[in-house]
Amino acid sequence: TTYTSVNTTAGFSISQYTATGNNATVGHGLGVAPKMILFKNLNRTSGNAQSWGVYHQALGNTKFLQLDTTGAENQTSPTSLFFNDTSPTSSVFSIGTNNRVNADAGDTYIAYCFAEKTGYSKFGSYTGNGNADGTFVYTGMKPAFVMMKCSSHAVNWGIYDNKRVGYNEVKNVLFPNLSNVENTDLAPIDLLSNGFKMRRNDSANDQNNKGGATYIYMAFGQSLVGTNNIPANAF
Repeated sequence: TTYTSVNTTAGFSISQYTATGNNATVGHGLGVAPKMILFKNLNRTSGNAQSWGVYHQALGNTKFLQLDTTGAENQTSPTSLFFNDTSPTSSVFSIGTNNRVNADAGDTYIAYCFAEKTGYSKFGSYTGNGNADGTFVYTGMKPAFVMMKCSSHAVNWGIYDNKRVGYNEVKNVLFPNLSNVENTDLAPIDLLSNGFKMRRNDSANDQNNKGGATYIYMAFGQSLVGTNNIPANAF
């Protein structure tokens, strides 16, 4: 059983579904395959509460992250327990029998699904270079919000935005997996007209630019929609 709310212009949907305890597919309503999905069990009926599960296209359908932990990319054994080794389609996403996506029959789950929209949102990955002249990530628009995670190492998630500081360098970072206040001591980034750029050698903390480390991200700009209902680049 699935209930879905969809905004196809913004590329965002919320699906509430009931667990079956068996491999299944769930509708998302976006009309295109989502790039990133956040999962949460709302009412675990047996056992301990479960962490958030994260699907990201850059990691593929055999790996997952957890939004409330520092853990690096993980693989269940067998890998089919999480996404059934199946990537999302334009109509559904697949779930296995892992507790983070589909536990005991009758449990209720929420899935937040994000599709990519040119000039408004971008989901991808990059490799840190460990240099003061840090890695540049092209998004095709000016990001107002960036959330990133080192998928190859255990380190906090990080959120940067263009409001709390309001200018470059952006060094105020929030950690979704912690209750801490914002941190201003880690390597900053620049939010540019067409992407974002790391501004320090971050090999000591791994937050955004450790040499050779892999990072996944989600970025949003400003939604500028014309009379033709097509989002324009957010410059």
